[in-house]
Amino acid sequence: MTMTRRILNDTQETLIAVERHWLTSLQISLARFSAASEDREALESSIRQLDELFLLVVVGEFNAGKSAFLNALFGQRFLEEGVTPTTSRIHLLKYGDEFERVAVESGVDVFTVPASVLREIDIVDTPGTNAINREHEALTQEFIPRSDMVLFITSADRPFTESERAFLERIREWGKKVVVVLNKIDILEEPADIERIQKFIVENVHALLGFTPEIFPISAKWAFQARQNEDEELLARSCLPALEAYILTTLDVQERIRLKLSNPLGVGMHLIEKYTTVIDRRLALLQEDFQVMSDVDRQLEVYREDMSREFRYRLADVDNVLHEFESRGVAYFDTTMRLLRLPELFNKTKLQEDFARTVVADVPETIAGRVDSMIDWLVASNLGQWQAVMAHIAKRRDKHADRIVGQIGSAFEYDRSRLIETVSHAAERVLENYDRTYESLRVAEALQVAVAETAAVEVGAIGIGATIVATTAADVTGVLAASALAVLGLLVIPTQKRRVKKDLHEKIAIVRSQLIQTLTDQFERELKRALDGINDTISPYTRFIRSERKYLADTRAEFVNIQKWLERQSLEVDAL
Repeated sequence: MTMTRRILNDTQETLIAVERHWLTSLQISLARFSAASEDREALESSIRQLDELFLLVVVGEFNAGKSAFLNALFGQRFLEEGVTPTTSRIHLLKYGDEFERVAVESGVDVFTVPASVLREIDIVDTPGTNAINREHEALTQEFIPRSDMVLFITSADRPFTESERAFLERIREWGKKVVVVLNKIDILEEPADIERIQKFIVENVHALLGFTPEIFPISAKWAFQARQNEDEELLARSCLPALEAYILTTLDVQERIRLKLSNPLGVGMHLIEKYTTVIDRRLALLQEDFQVMSDVDRQLEVYREDMSREFRYRLADVDNVLHEFESRGVAYFDTTMRLLRLPELFNKTKLQEDFARTVVADVPETIAGRVDSMIDWLVASNLGQWQAVMAHIAKRRDKHADRIVGQIGSAFEYDRSRLIETVSHAAERVLENYDRTYESLRVAEALQVAVAETAAVEVGAIGIGATIVATTAADVTGVLAASALAVLGLLVIPTQKRRVKKDLHEKIAIVRSQLIQTLTDQFERELKRALDGINDTISPYTRFIRSERKYLADTRAEFVNIQKWLERQSLEVDAL
């Protein structure tokens, strides 16, 4: 059974079990979210600390007197002191009957020290926060999340420097209790100087970091000398006993348990806040991506509507050709089918030739020209829409490339950037390989096949003429047996004229219906093909932002739920 377990009552045991459950849930959520390994390790260390002795971490700039303070606290010079950085590794100080130093892991040495203060707590001595070797500072920061309380040592000759302020700010992010130790008061000439410096530290810490620290002014130098010489007066002047009393008396067992339970909660809530911010930034980014996709959807819908409207205008041009064809046919029959031109009505070949020249004329060529123009318009429009959509996505990619990379981080930004690049490259390949001549030929061939199947244009137009003329000639020939010319002029010819006009109208109506339907079906197929091609190209990106938004929203809900339980736990711990 660990030291912590031996002194916990039932209420505290319950609190620690609940706390461990929710912190473990947070561990799982962070792992699933691919949080930074150092953050997950920090949380794991803070959970592990629940079963260990109260951990006091001593931090500060090199030459602020951290090692000197600890030597004074122990009453012996166990740790090396100097004006240059002397602590290059983490020193974990534990109680032991004899002084011993053992390297236990990378960057960490365990010291056993025969000092009574270590019977109740473990102490960590860290490298200077402003040491030339930046690895020293990294070691210190890695150990901070494991601490239950931080003693921040600052020197009276340079109190609360900028690097100390920045380091204190990072410590506070972890929700740690911080006590400030103002060392080297022996260099100050007047007691008022101590008060002035304390006030300066309090004001700046409160203004910059938002809390009022407890400050203990001491002289580690006087305290060590006093203990070496058993000089009680000098020890009192050093002010170290007040700090010792705070550590050993004010921080009694109950208070140390409260702090020990509070610190992992602080670590957990810090990580939740950090990664909730990451999620919110990603969601904001995805919202912009969704806006791009919405813009594309709207753009494609407007394009569809514009194309359909323009297509109707072009169909009207084709329809006008057929209307003109019919009008010429009606005029031809009115002119030809008269009693005065009766001899001509018996010449079938001439009627066909005249009908083809006068009525059919260039109808097939004109309709073919209208269709060719329609094909060119459709191909050019589809290409233009491809270019417009991909330019919109490329603008999104270029606008955010420099700003986003390295800020959102992890697999999320890599996957997102890779997908945008993939979509852009795929679109570029489509556009590079878009042969308008070939595309026009492909559409034309497809349309020709469709038209041929309905016999709608050339065959239809000529066939109408041939059929109607042949029928007219036959009908006229069939009336030769009429007994009177008057009957032919007054009854037969007008009747046949109405019938052939009606026949012409019906046949052209069939041609019109077939041709319009054929062109419409082919247009809709080609338009759908173009829009599907665009959507297929960007679909990986679209699927990613949809699935990622759901995943991020679900993960955020997990974090918020855990945060609520940690906040509730924190209130119960504070009430101990």
